[in-house]
Amino acid sequence: MDVRIGITTSFEAGEQRLHHSYVLAVERAGGLPLPVPMLETDAALDAFVHLLDGLVITGGPAIIDGLLGDLPEDISETDPVRVWSDRRVLAAFLQARKPVLGICYGMQLLNAQAGGTIFADVERQEGALVHSHKRGGGPHPVNILANTVLRDLLNREEVAVNTRHVQAIATVGEGFRVAARAPDGVVEAIEQADGTVMGVQFHPERMGDEMLPLFRHLVENARRTADHTPLAEAATDA
Repeated sequence: MDVRIGITTSFEAGEQRLHHSYVLAVERAGGLPLPVPMLETDAALDAFVHLLDGLVITGGPAIIDGLLGDLPEDISETDPVRVWSDRRVLAAFLQARKPVLGICYGMQLLNAQAGGTIFADVERQEGALVHSHKRGGGPHPVNILANTVLRDLLNREEVAVNTRHVQAIATVGEGFRVAARAPDGVVEAIEQADGTVMGVQFHPERMGDEMLPLFRHLVENARRTADHTPLAEAATDA
């Protein structure tokens, strides 16, 4: 288990917090999960990113980059400390061409950083379903598009997913393509053509073995691009 996968965290009341389901998903996929600290200096950030081989950007509150419309009252902006940290970590990974999996807020961040736009409240769009479980939304099917990495990974045309978001992608950022849509047309997954960077609107870490292929894909991509000494060898050399 020498593939090191960084996992971003939430930031609440001065504390970094991480739902255990993210850690378990990465571990079960064969990766070593490492929570990403919100570091102050570029030198510390660069040093930590160098330790990592892959990245999971977790769910969170609202994205404000590329926002279309005003945020509704039932979703707040992400704490600026987390926004600043996530942007820097993601930029470092993209520059290093290391694999990334963005989940919910994480997918929206990927899209916004690539110049895409985000609906502040997807339910204001004509014909949109309820996509927030807090508003009464429940699991729903998504169609996985043909000729996508996601279709190859899950080996199916349709899958039922959880619903935990208010915002949604309006226009797709440069370098990404849509990989899945909800019945109302809402974008449920995006990916780069080679699958190195992917994002999903739902929460696969809460879906058990059914979505384990997503995390295995991240870990295997990270293993292929890893350029460091395995942890076991480093310990032996110490």
